Amino acid sequence: MPGTTRPAPLALDPSFFTDPYAVYAALRHEGPVRRVMLPNGWDVWVVTRYAEARAALADPRLRKDPRVLTEQFDDDAMRDDEIVAASLRAHMLNADPPDHTRLRKLVTKAFTARRIDGLRPRIEAITDQLLDDLAARVGDGPVDLLDTFAFPLPITVICDLLGVPPADRDDFRAWSTTIVSDGTDEEVQVASYAMASYLDRLLADKRADPGDDLLTALIHARDDEDRLDEHELVSMAFLLLVAGHETTVNLIGNGTLALLRHPDQLAHLQRDPSLLPGAVEELLRYDGPVNLATMRFTAEPVVLGTDSGTRDGDGATGVEIPAGEFVLVSLASADHDGSRFADPDRLDVTRPAGGHLAFGHGIHYCLGAPLARLEGEIAFTRLLGRFPGLRLAGAPAELRWRNSSLIRGLERLPVHLA
Repeated sequence: MPGTTRPAPLALDPSFFTDPYAVYAALRHEGPVRRVMLPNGWDVWVVTRYAEARAALADPRLRKDPRVLTEQFDDDAMRDDEIVAASLRAHMLNADPPDHTRLRKLVTKAFTARRIDGLRPRIEAITDQLLDDLAARVGDGPVDLLDTFAFPLPITVICDLLGVPPADRDDFRAWSTTIVSDGTDEEVQVASYAMASYLDRLLADKRADPGDDLLTALIHARDDEDRLDEHELVSMAFLLLVAGHETTVNLIGNGTLALLRHPDQLAHLQRDPSLLPGAVEELLRYDGPVNLATMRFTAEPVVLGTDSGTRDGDGATGVEIPAGEFVLVSLASADHDGSRFADPDRLDVTRPAGGHLAFGHGIHYCLGAPLARLEGEIAFTRLLGRFPGLRLAGAPAELRWRNSSLIRGLERLPVHLA
């Protein structure tokens, strides 16, 4: 029978953000799922092993829709909506079928593979311009690669794609950084409402003056008589803007750091750039941009680990999570599970690609994964080609990681260009 005793949560301190992998290794050894108290005070169950994480990401009993949570569990915090503006919550990442099915179908009509494929020349041009600007600074001392390259590349691409004016892009970066952080409720609420208000005005401008951009396409997306309503449009624009650049920012930042800390793997890529597509997959697995997938909750009791709970010899037969509990799936931990990846803590750019969960799994698999992969491949190819002597400016231990349970990313990445 599965264990039903509610364990005391394991309290995680802020050092968890700096090195979550040591914590995850201990949790995986203990079992497939564990109740923890995150540094921001959230009491949640965290799924850490690969098999259970993959299953949980596709389990319909783990719900997403906050309206259901409010109705079913009488959640005052959700009802008060103290954290996120309501108009930012109506996107497909926070929806269950059939709402999710409807929303994703409409967005997919606008976010087409052809539209993404057509972006390659523009991404290459943006990348080359940013690297030209960096080349002019060679010899001037360390530069922050996040601020000068990893942030401006994807935010320029996604704003181009959506039709966001260049003058407004710094505001989006500031709002997004705040929203995905583990900051105070007030800070996140202010940034959320500022972004929602801006997007509402921007969509009105697109209706009055349509353009050849994704926001205009979303306004006109149809499935028979169905279309996105006003809240759904604002929320979808928010999701695409935030997810559309945060993932790639941290793929580039984390991936560059990983390569600089493993010069043998960097040398592999410099000798054979054809390894880059597979190397991007390995960098996503090794230190991907998402730590913990977005929140789910149990609509009924859920047992995880029934088939794998005895793997470590602990005698476990599964862990039952009661109804009405919050559940987070650790993509980072799953991608370091030795039962799925040989020698998982070793970076190997020649590792066979595929199988990682960096973009999730199931119906909520990241819609923008092809765009992130394309940007990552171009960014690493051009960066390593232009600056073969790139190196860290300072010790890795001095680097600071963002205070976010969701995002795995650095605050700064100082490097010497050469």
